[in-house]
Amino acid sequence: MHRLVPYQTGLWLAEYLNVRCQLCRMYRSTSQSQLLMQHSQANSNDASSEHSEFSLSSNRSSFAHIYHQINHRLNRGLLCTYCHNSIAWLPQPFDVDIAAGRSLSIQVSTYYEYPIRQAIRAFKHHEDMTKLPLLLHALRQLPRPHGCHRNNSVIVAMPTTNQRLVKRGFDPVSILSAQLSKHWQIPLWHGVERIDDTVSQQGLTRAERLSNLDNAFALTEKPPVKRLLLFDDVSTTGASLQALARAFISSEQTVTINAQSHNNYHISAYALAHGSQS
Repeated sequence: MHRLVPYQTGLWLAEYLNVRCQLCRMYRSTSQSQLLMQHSQANSNDASSEHSEFSLSSNRSSFAHIYHQINHRLNRGLLCTYCHNSIAWLPQPFDVDIAAGRSLSIQVSTYYEYPIRQAIRAFKHHEDMTKLPLLLHALRQLPRPHGCHRNNSVIVAMPTTNQRLVKRGFDPVSILSAQLSKHWQIPLWHGVERIDDTVSQQGLTRAERLSNLDNAFALTEKPPVKRLLLFDDVSTTGASLQALARAFISSEQTVTINAQSHNNYHISAYALAHGSQS
């Protein structure tokens, strides 16, 4: 993972100190004026009480109420309710073939359209960290895989080449996958590398994408578990995730000639967004 500390700091500041929606910039929950009004009303009610003195218990109750309001306000999430609902509906998973009689299910958190499209482009191509909180909010909508936990599963982030890493200066998929790992409490595994000299997948047809990714991935070590959760930032046709999954199937077939060997790994795939990048 590359330079995760600044990103983690930015996320912490956005989530816990910035009380405005990361998209529309309105307050995520109760406004400051409403909160102050509630505080004032609480004090007024105490002052007009039939009992002339404030008991310690009543003061504690009042402060507990205010603390609850503030804590609720700071922990509503990165978006206001309206903006959250506008992107929170989860698309149906889609399948791609990876072997004879076997397909790979790809679940995405949202579609590659406004406002996610603009946020991904800004973060991915310009390292605009202000868009990362929004992407993380969308990423959290991915359902935790049933039956998967830290002891039986690993997340495999879509690897990049050193050439692309040098050109871009950072690896956006590594940043996002690290956050997904933290959210699901499932470790990342880095035992696969990208060895291709391919051109960008953007703008290619599905057939061209598949041809472009032939022999693009190689395992550097054996996975420590059987449940593999592949992850990419944007899945257009699923060709990249398909090729990555096939690399694991190929590794099985080189170890044994057992006809059932491809059932050894339980592979599923996830992505932040699905749609055309053209």
